[in-house]
Amino acid sequence: MAPKSKKAPSKKKMTKAERLRLMQEEEERRLKEEEEARLKFEKEEQERLEIQRIEREKWSLLEKKDLERRSQELEELALLEGCFPEAEKQKREMRALAQWKHYTECDGSPDPWVAQEMNTFISLWEEEKNQAFEQVMEKSKLVLSLIEKVKLILLETPTYELDHRTVLQHQGSILRLQELLSLKINVATELLLRQASNLADLDTGNMEKIIKDENVTLYVWANLKKNPRHRSVRFSETQIGFEIPRILATSDVALRLLHTRYDHITPLFPIAITEQKQNPVGAEQVNLEESTEKAVTEEKLFTEEKAANEDEQPKAEQERELNLVQEENKYEAIENTVLQRTSDSEGEDSQTTQLELEMKLLSEAVLAAQLRLVENVVELPEASESYKVDLCHFSPLGGVYHLDVLELPPQCKPVKGWVLVEILQEGLQRFIYPPETTEEPDPDVTFPPIEVTLEIHKSVVFFERPRVVRWDNEGKLWRSDGISSVYYNREDRLLTFNMDTLGPVTLIQDAHVNMPYQSWEMSPCGMNKVLLIVKTVFMELQIYIKENLCMLASVKLRGKGHEFHLKGKWMAPIPFILALKEAGLNIFPAVYSHFYVVINNKVPQVELKAYRQMALLSSAFSFGWSKWNMVCNSTRVVIRHWGG
Repeated sequence: MAPKSKKAPSKKKMTKAERLRLMQEEEERRLKEEEEARLKFEKEEQERLEIQRIEREKWSLLEKKDLERRSQELEELALLEGCFPEAEKQKREMRALAQWKHYTECDGSPDPWVAQEMNTFISLWEEEKNQAFEQVMEKSKLVLSLIEKVKLILLETPTYELDHRTVLQHQGSILRLQELLSLKINVATELLLRQASNLADLDTGNMEKIIKDENVTLYVWANLKKNPRHRSVRFSETQIGFEIPRILATSDVALRLLHTRYDHITPLFPIAITEQKQNPVGAEQVNLEESTEKAVTEEKLFTEEKAANEDEQPKAEQERELNLVQEENKYEAIENTVLQRTSDSEGEDSQTTQLELEMKLLSEAVLAAQLRLVENVVELPEASESYKVDLCHFSPLGGVYHLDVLELPPQCKPVKGWVLVEILQEGLQRFIYPPETTEEPDPDVTFPPIEVTLEIHKSVVFFERPRVVRWDNEGKLWRSDGISSVYYNREDRLLTFNMDTLGPVTLIQDAHVNMPYQSWEMSPCGMNKVLLIVKTVFMELQIYIKENLCMLASVKLRGKGHEFHLKGKWMAPIPFILALKEAGLNIFPAVYSHFYVVINNKVPQVELKAYRQMALLSSAFSFGWSKWNMVCNSTRVVIRHWGG
């Protein structure tokens, strides 16, 4: 029989007094913990507030020191930025010195600044008759020099120094010289063709003549024999020439190919460039002050690559920008105070005050002129037909090739020791091909196009196959229709094409083929001298900049060195830029380039401020491109800089 299990001891029940005691202990423990937590929180809060107070005091001390340093830097910056009006003043003196130098030389050439002298020169040259082609070419050197000088006057002289009347006078002088030079060349060609029978080749019986100089090359051929089988015209020792149809081979005609290195056909100022209104200096200053006040919130420059993450926090960014705006306004107020203090301290001397006022007005005018250089046009002209050449997008290169079929003038005839020649009042006439007729066209009679072969001058670089365009004299524009079967031999630099009707042609290339840059870098090479390196898809340029001169140091095309006629020549900035553009090495954006190149367009005031500060520091620091500049917004410019 199994033993009986023992009963578990029964649990003693808590009394009411014990339960109250436990509850009281629990409540006391809870209150104690809360009190400890409260004391700990108060202690931590006091420590945090103390840390904040120390940080505020530290930042306040740093701000105070920064303001003291900022005041000193603003005084130094005011002295440095005085370089800009001083440079403009120096340019004025150089222009005046150039006029005086021209006056003292007494070489007989007119002063391009004086409209009366230019008019006298043009009138006297108009009166000179029957000049041979060699004489015209010799005279053209002076004429082309005058045209370039007048163009540089319009480009280099600030707009606030040129009134509208003076601009129109200079433009009129350029147009008159260009038209007169073209007229003189036509007259000289007519005189040459009158003697075609005396200059005929013994083998072919036709006249062929080539005349060259550094600006003009003339190829002329006179059809004296009218041999229908002689349809291929090639000038001696060249591959330049024509393939003419039978109707021209049997007619009294002459073929002329006049290659001018200059371009007097393209309009001086393309339509896409908006005309600048000639405002007084005071109006420019008011507009400048208004635009500066509106642009204060946009003038933030950062040179660190951390700016790439700035757009990820828009709200915090707006608050930070607002603080920066307030800080910059404070700095502007300090700068004004410093300038005012300086002005008051020197206000006792009236002559010094007058000079300072003049320099201040000049500084504001220079700033306004510089700002216009970086501003872009808002919109392009209305889109035209596809065959019309957009001069904002393409640029003519290599000069102009004047292709003409001319009527052969009456030839000179020797009679009893005299030379008789019939002189036509209408002068040199063009032979109309294909002929204009009001009758119904005969289907059996065709007028095939004329084949032309040209040689591209070695001083011009084409990165793509050149496009041939012709001049429309009625519409006053370049157009691409009427030209077919274009073939380009890159090795021999020969271009062959067919034209329905001969006339002036030129070669064009995309003006932005070297934009945007792949990289750029500017390094100091001594006092007031830097080396600028620009790399694009097709080339690398190295340019030395010294004071007010520029020099092309080296050119690499597709990674290979290239000898170039501009290398080693010190030139003023604007002639240097024009020379590079004419050679096809265009790396200079225009006011409409942002329509054709994908870029991160910047606010003009910000861009200008970056350029000015780089110019002031370029003798001591190196600057270079940054990939973050493309991803930041339009109110920021990101560049790299390091010690020179």
